Amino acid sequence: MKIGYIGLGLMGKSIAKNILNAGFPLVVHNRSQAAVEELVELGAIRASSPAEVASQVDVVFTNLPDSPDVEKVVLGEKGIIAGAHSGLIFVDNSTIRPATARKIAAALAQDGVQALDAPVSGGDIGARNATLTIMIGGPEEALETVRPVLNVMGKTITHVGASGAGQIAKAANQIMVAAQMVAMAELLIFAQKAGADPQKVVQAIKAGAAQCWTLDVKPDRLFAANRQPGFKASMQAKDLNIIMETAREYGIPLPSAAVDMQLYTAMLQAGEGNLDNSAVISVIEKMANEKLQTE
Repeated sequence: MKIGYIGLGLMGKSIAKNILNAGFPLVVHNRSQAAVEELVELGAIRASSPAEVASQVDVVFTNLPDSPDVEKVVLGEKGIIAGAHSGLIFVDNSTIRPATARKIAAALAQDGVQALDAPVSGGDIGARNATLTIMIGGPEEALETVRPVLNVMGKTITHVGASGAGQIAKAANQIMVAAQMVAMAELLIFAQKAGADPQKVVQAIKAGAAQCWTLDVKPDRLFAANRQPGFKASMQAKDLNIIMETAREYGIPLPSAAVDMQLYTAMLQAGEGNLDNSAVISVIEKMANEKLQTE
């Protein structure tokens, strides 16, 4: 299979490298050319538009910031739909609104293109190490066709259901991720201000009922004063906005997620959107007047 990849950001570039390293011919396109140059040096082919990518490949992936970006790249001028051909499979690794995923799938189906919404979880580390969790919505036969490519991107691939179901699963994932990040921030500041060593508190609790990916991975970064992104706070806020929009669409109360949304909004207003999503601890620090001690 010849593969196209559009959107070579923090995660997209690493995913594209893994596809290329697995031996798949790869055509790439990105707004910023630095990532394109890097992949071309490794053997990828440059394309000047999404339409040009789509016209050359069997499977075209996108990995873009938000719903309007994906809609524009797929359905806009010189978009994927303009280069579509019968048998093409579209796979979106972005995190977008389920309703947008369904709209795009319906539009592409009219041109004989099958669409999979395939958002990923695992951050930049998972993208680099090909250990991503991939949630799939769309036709199962299309999934089986592209599975060899997905296998070089991630370690857990789950077909959740019809178009949009992958995005629903990712939204559910992000409810939990945001809750974990906020809870971790609270427990670290709680432990320190109440008089205990937060590093030892983490050691004490992370093998028990509180164990989670966040406690396994993030505290050491925070204790080392590293708040640079594996996954940007601005993207966490964007995902929470998708969650709240979808919740309103279906009349679902999400009180905890609503509070988390406000905390990440506070981060963005403080100019901290480019920091890691674990840096939401900065909001808790300000409210508690207690700065986490670092090594």
